Formats: sequence, C-alpha cells, structure tokens
Amino acid sequence: MTRAPAETRRVRCVVGPEHAGTRLDRFLASRGFLPTRSRIAGLIRSGHVLVDGRARKSSFPVTAGASVEVEIPPEPPSNVEPEDIALDVLHDDRWIVVINKAAGMAAHPAPGCRHGTLVAALLHRWNLGEGWPDPKRPGIVHRLDRDTTGVIVVAKTPEAMHNLARQFAARTVAKTYTAVAFGVPREPSGTIDLPIGRDPVDRKRMQARVGQTREARTRYEVLASFGGARRSASLLQLAPETGRTHQIRVHLASLGHPLVGDALYGNRRARRGTPAAEKGVLESFPRHALHASSLRLRHPRDGSWVEYVAPLASDMRALVRDLQSEEDASSRHEEA
Repeated sequence: MTRAPAETRRVRCVVGPEHAGTRLDRFLASRGFLPTRSRIAGLIRSGHVLVDGRARKSSFPVTAGASVEVEIPPEPPSNVEPEDIALDVLHDDRWIVVINKAAGMAAHPAPGCRHGTLVAALLHRWNLGEGWPDPKRPGIVHRLDRDTTGVIVVAKTPEAMHNLARQFAARTVAKTYTAVAFGVPREPSGTIDLPIGRDPVDRKRMQARVGQTREARTRYEVLASFGGARRSASLLQLAPETGRTHQIRVHLASLGHPLVGDALYGNRRARRGTPAAEKGVLESFPRHALHASSLRLRHPRDGSWVEYVAPLASDMRALVRDLQSEEDASSRHEEA
C-alpha cells in the first residue's frame, strides 16, 4: 500500500488463487481497507478501481494473478458534532469498544437522522483520531437498524477496523438475535434460504424472493410460543449466516411471521387507528421487536476468540412477560 500526494491513497492488490472467480466488489470487501459496501460500489462506479488497467463493473469476476488498483480520493470533513449521549458499554480497550445499543439510535448520520447517533456519542467519549476510510463513520464496521437494540462492536483505530472488516467480509463473525414475531413458524427450527434485493418500487424496502442475486440465509429456532391454540406470537433465536440489509426482518416476513412492531415489513395485523389503550400487547409495541444478543469474533489485538453478550432489552423483556401472563391466564380459563 502506498500513499500519493494530495491525500489521495492508491492501493494495489494482487488476486490470489483463493479469490479466483470472485466478484470484484466482494474481493475488495475481503481486503478490508474499504469496509463499507457503499464506498466500494461508489469507487467502482466512478472508475476509481482498475483491474489490469481497465475499469470494470462490480460484478466482474477477478482472475488469479490480476492486479487490482484502487484510487481513494480524500473524503470531505465529516461535520459530525460530538454529542453527550449515554452509552451502555459492554467492553472497552485500546482496539475496540462494544456497545449495547439503545432503541432509536442510528449507527451514523444519514438523511433525516443527523443527531443522536452512535458516532456522535463515540466522538464525545473517545478521541478516535484520523485516517478512517470514511470519516462520517469512524470505527463503524457493521450496523444495527435504528430500532434494533443490542451488541455492536466499534473499532477504535483504522487498523482494528480493517481487521474486523475482513472478518465480517469472510463471514467468520457469529451473530445471534432474539426476536418476537407474529404467529409461530411451522417448523420449530430451520434455515430461511431466500436471496434478498432492493424493492424496485419502494427503495426503502428490501424483498426476499427467488430470482434476487444476493444470497441470504438465516437460521432460526422457536424458543417459546404464546396464545395457546391461536398461536399468536413466538419468541425466536436467529443466527444470520449472511449480512444483508434488513435480513432478519425480511426473512421472517417472507415466512408470514413478521416481527412484532415492524411497520415496514408487514405488521398489518396491528389495528391501525385504534387507540393505544384498546390494543393488545402485540399491536401496541412501539418498535420492531429485534435484539442483537451476542457477537463472537477474533479480537484484532491477537486473534483470540471473544464473545460479547447483551441482556434482552427491557421493553422486549416486558413484552415477553406480558405475553406469558396472557398465556397463563388463558390456560387457567380453559382449565376452569
């Protein structure tokens, strides 16, 4: 890796035999120096990535021995203002910090969400320095949806970020989630294997169906069911094997069991327009009921395996407790 004048970076990679036939964008993601897919796609699209001297598309299959050159223009200043926001810190050292993210907190600034982000809170609490691939997202290697709670790991140095990015790209990071969904899947455990792509009509939504190009797999297990014979809801543990946008939410909706509280992906069972006082516990839950429970990865310090666990968010604990109470009351009524 060499640095050019005017803060432009140029990186040259030689494709090894293990990556022969890999898409260009996925090959770059595996290298780790460009940890966000959007940044990779933008550089390829704008002609800043050359394969053996020629610009190629993201889907171009690279060959063993090919030379891939990436010109990385300087990023404009991030303009992210530090904010004094409380954080639930699960782990903190020189290389990484692990946060139990609260509901309502976006990982980084985006259109319509400029304040109250995890990045703003991080900048207030730690000096993250310079040299980040994307100054608007210093340390952010992966993200959770704004209303998803739970474990998120953040790099404290660019070197740690590159290390973690390679792990996420190689799919060696193990993630588990806890969710409450409408209804109960037919099988008590299984794998949802449906590709995911962007909805051609509503670009804010993703969709899962045969014919999409991006593979996506999610393993699930039913931990508990509620509602007796009505089977109104289930408590699930999920382990995504891939990392697509909204993957768990889309996959559960594709089974006909959308997350409780998920207005974007099929929470049509909520009685819209009904006063909150007249709604049941399922219909009145204010966000999608999804929590990132654990994250297992190799620590960028020495490669040792570490696992971080976040207790179930208090609002989801209350939801499960209320569902269990309804279940118990229904059982007593039937026995009487």
